[in-house]
Amino acid sequence: MTRTPRSAGPGSPDSDHGSGSGPSGNRLDLYVVGAAVVLVTAAVLVGRHIQHTRRTLFVDWPPLLASWEPHVGPGTPAAILPAAACVAYGPTVAARLPWRGLLAAAWGTATVWILSLALIDGWQRGVAGRLTTRHEYLRVVDRFPDIPAALRDFSGHILLESPDNWPAHVAGHPPAATLTFVLLDRAGLSGGGWAGAWCLTVGATACVAVLVAVRALAGEGLARRAAPFLVLAPAAVWMGTSADAYFAAVAAWSVTLLALAVTCRSLRRSIGWAAGSGLLFGLTCYLSYGLTLFAVVGAAVLLLGRRRVRERPALLLVPLLAGLAVVPTAFTLAGFDWWEAYRLLVTRYHQGAGGVRPYGYWVWANLACTVLIIGLAATAGLRRAGAVLLRHPGAALTTPGDLDRPATEARLVLLTAAALLALLVADLSGMSKAETERIWLPFAMWLLPACAFLSRPRAWLGAQAVLALLLNHLLRTGW
Repeated sequence: MTRTPRSAGPGSPDSDHGSGSGPSGNRLDLYVVGAAVVLVTAAVLVGRHIQHTRRTLFVDWPPLLASWEPHVGPGTPAAILPAAACVAYGPTVAARLPWRGLLAAAWGTATVWILSLALIDGWQRGVAGRLTTRHEYLRVVDRFPDIPAALRDFSGHILLESPDNWPAHVAGHPPAATLTFVLLDRAGLSGGGWAGAWCLTVGATACVAVLVAVRALAGEGLARRAAPFLVLAPAAVWMGTSADAYFAAVAAWSVTLLALAVTCRSLRRSIGWAAGSGLLFGLTCYLSYGLTLFAVVGAAVLLLGRRRVRERPALLLVPLLAGLAVVPTAFTLAGFDWWEAYRLLVTRYHQGAGGVRPYGYWVWANLACTVLIIGLAATAGLRRAGAVLLRHPGAALTTPGDLDRPATEARLVLLTAAALLALLVADLSGMSKAETERIWLPFAMWLLPACAFLSRPRAWLGAQAVLALLLNHLLRTGW
């Protein structure tokens, strides 16, 4: 890829790069942000009324699984420092660091930010104890002494009436999720501390994966502008406290390797990237049933790189499909039937809280959760992305190496639009009623690059940091 100059243009923190920028664009941003605030407020007020009168939401502080409990902790000063540094210096550093240095800095800063937010609740409650509760994966590690036998019998414990039924999160995911923690235990990394550290450190790489994909598909300038927002996302409140951060990273790297495959000039590397992408997407589908929707994001990547796909269809699609077949084949040969397990999961979902929680509330309150995990900056960024799409509807289908600004912006819009579409499908399915602040982390990571369209990045970064700090200090999150 041709590198955008650091001193000017879209990579510069001082460039007026916001789509629809200027006074009218800024006013529209504020209108959209105001509407998002109204949405969240309505979700809180309506949700609290429903919960207090009907007790059907099964959350104490809707739309989040949380309770109102203002507090501080050892992570408080540790969280404020990286937040302040990222707001003050993030755009400049992102514009000037060498690319590889930027990726390392993004991962390191994201890790510190996620960990410090988790430590506001203390090490035990914030990190080590999260995956050891009665609903979580570590509760069943000792039930996998014989892994092949456990996989063959996995579906027999999904329904609530089945003997020794699995805890909610084990039953709610394909066995690769639980098997990850079983293998960590076998490697000597047992207990909640190691499991939490795994999810946190691997999850923090998701921002690196998104940056690499944005650079490959939409240019380095937009990737550099998005970098501070990917690092300082409010989603970090939940990235350090649930296995969904780990799922988000695997899903993100599957998309990123595909982006590299369709933009790399080296045939040998393209084949390798495509095979790796397929392998990780197959793993993604066996970590979470709902993340099969990442096929929508993958399809957008193939569309953006369609010229390279047309040039070498077999050499890209064959290794992609071969890699994709590895994990499903392995689990199927081990005796696990993905489709049968999903059918049983749907039944169990309606046997529990999922069958009681009102669809009419959660179908829009889930979107309020999304506002809280991506922040007001990303909400405004999505507004600007929509403006780009309206002005240049066909520009996304140009060649990935094209440096034309409308084309690079439109390609980024298509990428984020695919993630938004996948999220909306998940919402409408009714299988994601509540707890989407963690469940939708994988999708949220691909909405954050829309912040690259914003002017005045420091002000928006400040809003992101304040939101995350308020959420973590005012609420005791369930994840």
